[in-house]
Amino acid sequence: MFVYEVPADATDDLKKKIADLVSQQRTRSEDDGSYQKVLSGISLAIQKDSNSGVIIAEEAGEVHGIAFYNLGISLPLGGPYLWLNELFVRENSRNKGIARKILLHLIHWAEREGIKSIELETGINNSVTKHLYNSLDFHDIVSQRYQFNF
Repeated sequence: MFVYEVPADATDDLKKKIADLVSQQRTRSEDDGSYQKVLSGISLAIQKDSNSGVIIAEEAGEVHGIAFYNLGISLPLGGPYLWLNELFVRENSRNKGIARKILLHLIHWAEREGIKSIELETGINNSVTKHLYNSLDFHDIVSQRYQFNF
């Protein structure tokens, strides 16, 4: 299993494989995002000067897992933080440590880059991901997330 950040010059085939996996997750959660929007988002995220990135776990030409993140600036922390928007592993690839490998890759990269914090959101009843995050020393923050769409 090879875990790496998707480069700006990724092939269209790789971007489509990533979009296929993300679309599976989005369909599962009943999000109305279209495939083309997902594909466009991936292309924007991996651009050279983007404050976003995509990390994948790949083996034998198949994408088994993905993490999508954005970087921001935290005033209280006095520096950059990483917001983990998506972490998803293909259903038939779960319980093999893939999400952990992706997160560890992200944690080590963020530490080398001087990132002050990694933040994310997960469902209240998602005990599997909570266990994973807690096992890697993430801790709960009491918060309420809001959204405004155009």
